[in-house]
Amino acid sequence: MLTKKGKYGLKAMVYLANFCPGQTVRVKEIATAQSIPKKFLDAILGELRNAGFVNSRMGKGGGYTLARPATEIVVGHIIRAIDGPLAPLPCASRTQFHPCDDCDDFEHCAVRLVMLEAQRALSDVLDNCSLAEMRAIANAESGHLMYYI
Repeated sequence: MLTKKGKYGLKAMVYLANFCPGQTVRVKEIATAQSIPKKFLDAILGELRNAGFVNSRMGKGGGYTLARPATEIVVGHIIRAIDGPLAPLPCASRTQFHPCDDCDDFEHCAVRLVMLEAQRALSDVLDNCSLAEMRAIANAESGHLMYYI
C-alpha cells in the first residue's frame, strides 16, 4: 500500500511539474495547494532532493524545482525513493529480496508466487508512467488545458 508519505511526495512532484523548468516554488505554496502539512512536506522534499528528483534554492526566489524534465522522471522511481520496494512482501521484491522467516521453500511458495505477479503488474504500470503523463492525466480530469515548453 502506498503510504501517506508516498502519496504526498507524488502530489508535490505533480504540482512542481506544472511549472516551467527552473521556476522555483516555495514549500508553503505546495503544502497549501496540495493540503499537505508543511513540516511533513519539508521532510519529504528533503528525501526527494537527496534522491535527485528535485533541486532546492535558499533565500529570495528560493524554493523547489524538478531536477529533470517531468518526461524523464518515472513514477515508480519516486515511490521507491520514498516508500521503498513496490513488492507487497520482501520475498517478492526485485531490489530488496529476502525470504520470509516462516517459509521453507520460497521457490514454490504459493503466496510468494502470487505476490510476484502482483509486484510485476504494479511495477509495469508505475515504471512505465512518467511524471509528465501523471500530470497530463490530472489536468485532463480537472478540465485544465495547459501548455508546456
